[in-house]
Amino acid sequence: MLYTLKIRLYPSPEQSDQLLRTMARFNDACNVIGKIAFENKTFSKTMLQRLCYYQIRNQFKLSSQMVVRAIAKVCESYSAKNKRDKLHTFKPHGAIVYDDRILTIKSIDTVSVLSLNGRIFIPMSVCEYHARILNHVLKVRGQTDLGYIDGKFYLFLVAELPDKPENIREVFLGVDLGIAKIATTSDGKFYSGSKVKNLRKRNFKLRQKLQAKGTKSAKRLLKRRRRKESRFATDVNHCISKRLVEVAKGTQRAIVLEDLKGIRERAKKGARKTVCKTMRQALSSWSFYQLRQFIEYKARAAGVLVIYVDPRNTSRTCSKCGHVDKKSRRDQEHFVCTACEHALNADINAALNIARRGAEVIQPNAVA
Repeated sequence: MLYTLKIRLYPSPEQSDQLLRTMARFNDACNVIGKIAFENKTFSKTMLQRLCYYQIRNQFKLSSQMVVRAIAKVCESYSAKNKRDKLHTFKPHGAIVYDDRILTIKSIDTVSVLSLNGRIFIPMSVCEYHARILNHVLKVRGQTDLGYIDGKFYLFLVAELPDKPENIREVFLGVDLGIAKIATTSDGKFYSGSKVKNLRKRNFKLRQKLQAKGTKSAKRLLKRRRRKESRFATDVNHCISKRLVEVAKGTQRAIVLEDLKGIRERAKKGARKTVCKTMRQALSSWSFYQLRQFIEYKARAAGVLVIYVDPRNTSRTCSKCGHVDKKSRRDQEHFVCTACEHALNADINAALNIARRGAEVIQPNAVA
């Protein structure tokens, strides 16, 4: 299993200056390489290296491997064919792409990084979670990015650890992802509700005011708020996914999720005109895909199976008798079956249906 670790570096003022100058020259080289690639319509790493390797080395006085990594960064930027119709440019303090030849983890708190002035040894801060991974890591996989964010240096490295074997059993934890409550389980447990919802509304109103103001200071504040909101959502998603995996592992159950590809499009299409704007705002203000990714990788690390099922009619089907009727979903919160009059919370009802579909999917391959 692959983990992406974000590790803070603590260079001295002199080392910070060296890293910034190295970043600036590396990205200047990327701009020249990008122009050569665009003008010659050459986006293959091998062909582009033949075309400009010596020119870049002589012009920017970079090491051999740094030139190779700069070419690779440009090729990665142009990797999608629909992104080749315009020239790509790179910011002066954009990330430097390192590999194990020019960046080495010397110990749990020191990294060796190649700069324009040669190798420098920089202290780094590793939290307990990252330390556990690095202590048991099989190897550092592929490239490592050195990023400069808000005046701070970070390493983004990919570490590989073995997967734990999945414990497949005939019991399932259904999870319904939604707007009012971010996650609801078939056990009747809700994760995040009015507090998060109210904060999202407040942030949305503040963004509207700042966007309407349009001054430079408002734009700077918008930028800071956007990063703050992103960190908040990421933290909540981490907490929810961690708890879901802990519950599933503790009860030896598989996690069942809806395959929510296109959730925004389906919800917009089904929303009434009077609530369409509110629905668009709610759907755009939370990262369901990120939450699903967090659940996936935490489950793999814990040996918990994750199953995806068809989401159609999970909110319209009675979890007791199986009757399907749009009218049974009275509102956002209430479900009352029009056939058997079974009543319960609408999100819990959907989660129970999701869990049942997980059993239908895994039944042929289930292990007793």
